[in-house]
Amino acid sequence: MLWIALALALLQIIAGSAELRGRAFVPVRPLAVAQGALTIGAFGLLIWLFARSDMSVELVARNSHSAKPMLYKISGAWGNHEGSMLLWLSILGVAGAGVALFERRLNARTLAATLVAQAGLALGFFAFLLFVSNPFTRLVPAAAEGQGLNPLLQDPGLAFHPPTLYFGYVCLSVAFSFAVGALITGDIGPAFARAMRPWVLGSWIFLTLGITAGSYWAYYELGWGGWWFWDPVENASLMPWLAATALLHSVSVTATRDALRAWTVMLAVVAFSMSMVGTFIVRSGLLTSVHAFAVDPERGSFILALLAIYIGGALTLFGLRVGSMAEGKHFALLSREGALVVNNLLLSVILVVVLVGTLSPIVAEAMGSQISVGPPYFNPWTGMFALPLVAVMAVGPLLRWRKDDGGRLRRWAPILLGIMAAAIVALALLAPEMRLLPMLGLALSVAVAVLSFVPLVGRNLRRTPLPVYGMVIAHFGIAVALAGMATESSFIKERLIAVAVGESTTVGEWRVTLSDIKPVVGPNWTALEGVLLVQRGGSSIWPFPLASERGEPHIMRPQARAFTQPPTETNEAALLTTWDGQLYAVMGQSAGDNRWQLRLWWKPLVWWIWAGGGLIALGGLLALIGRINPLHLWRRWLARREKRKYPNGRYAA
Repeated sequence: MLWIALALALLQIIAGSAELRGRAFVPVRPLAVAQGALTIGAFGLLIWLFARSDMSVELVARNSHSAKPMLYKISGAWGNHEGSMLLWLSILGVAGAGVALFERRLNARTLAATLVAQAGLALGFFAFLLFVSNPFTRLVPAAAEGQGLNPLLQDPGLAFHPPTLYFGYVCLSVAFSFAVGALITGDIGPAFARAMRPWVLGSWIFLTLGITAGSYWAYYELGWGGWWFWDPVENASLMPWLAATALLHSVSVTATRDALRAWTVMLAVVAFSMSMVGTFIVRSGLLTSVHAFAVDPERGSFILALLAIYIGGALTLFGLRVGSMAEGKHFALLSREGALVVNNLLLSVILVVVLVGTLSPIVAEAMGSQISVGPPYFNPWTGMFALPLVAVMAVGPLLRWRKDDGGRLRRWAPILLGIMAAAIVALALLAPEMRLLPMLGLALSVAVAVLSFVPLVGRNLRRTPLPVYGMVIAHFGIAVALAGMATESSFIKERLIAVAVGESTTVGEWRVTLSDIKPVVGPNWTALEGVLLVQRGGSSIWPFPLASERGEPHIMRPQARAFTQPPTETNEAALLTTWDGQLYAVMGQSAGDNRWQLRLWWKPLVWWIWAGGGLIALGGLLALIGRINPLHLWRRWLARREKRKYPNGRYAA
């Protein structure tokens, strides 16, 4: 099936190129649809092989086990290098089929060029899979039993996190193909941007959900208590999100105001470039991470070659066309377009900071040196530009399009500054040890939370378009997430101690008692489970004391698990969530003398980080629904079907 799909991709390139020259001999749309169907069919077969534990397939034998629960058998299909790349290619094929089936706004030549670019992307990944990463390689003789899936990946989050991220990455490939197609034909304007915008918005939603889910998975599964560690593979997902955020705002301006044309095309290339860089980092074998697939250098070299061909070719085409590209309509610096340009510049700077910090250790190691780049570099440098970015985001919706006289901004600026000043004074008095950057972040989050609802002031709420509600909810979600980040980093409490059964300890305002230690047996693991009785002496977001909380103690059950296939020991954290934070407990090994290691954290408002991520994605979803009315699309499809069936009208004589 993959070989036939590869042939169809090649034929799609030939047919689309012929259509560009006015010599069409095969319709290009059906080729894209057939290619997508074959690719998704191949991935369905791989899932079936994993579900039935077919150990005659090398990939199944290396990444599954007959005793695994069915959920982890199925998710094992993409919990490895070859399977994840087939998932990538399957989504790429489905996306290309979606463009071929539903896109009717572009002229025929630009659409043909777009499908040629999409087939070119698919062709490279087909070659990568079939020649150096074939997921269907057979074992002769078949293995008696499989080696099992990495226990750290045996979590429901794995069934959600990678596919979500891949949908985000691949939607960026569609935006890239639209940009290349428009560059080839010179058709860069509002119609091109309106065709691209739903794909960019969909990519941004999936990337937001994937990053949020991945952060929470690492937080509770790895047992180290952090929600972001600036791991290179974490950064590999963050960089496309930063570029996609800039692209989303830019393509909206091009679609509605016919401005920022060059920005839109360039950011489409950069966003897909970042997804390719992330793919190279994860699959090059240059680093070892629980998220990464450390493979042989041949595969990394192949991906690097694809990166050079695709991105180098697109940048060359952009350089050749940019001189003849129309600028679009002009706007004043003090306008909503001007605020979006400032936001894009700040996002680009943050992207460069993350990219340099991610690649520096890899480059240094290649040159024979060893350096470590972590939070001491990323936190201050990204924070330095992220706070102005959030401030501009908050005031941008107050400005008018094209040109603004600053009247509305002058009315709301004192409120914004007053809220921030009051919050900073309160924090300085009640928490003098709080660092400057988190203090400014927390104060700004309060102001952004208020200003995010200003676009609804004076509107008829029943007639307000969904994209406006989406913007409001997404901006409020950023305020919620920022408040969680600032509060957790400033007021976190940690305790590492060895206790015997019956002994108690404290962390923050929580009293924790080790009540019991007992063995537990799971479907494919055994564990020692600690039974913790926890009780709070006072309910508060430190340093703001509220009424004390008494009553029955809560029970937490952290585990130290041992897997047999493959032999691995893991820690299963226990979480107790309250409205103002989370208590986080990890069970360690025996410390001798009937004492057990116990690591505890009290994390104020930490769950607000993921709640904010969910609100951001919800805002994007509302905006997408507002831009793509499903009922309107259904009616339009029925109308086209009616026209094909009765060209002269149903009741024509």
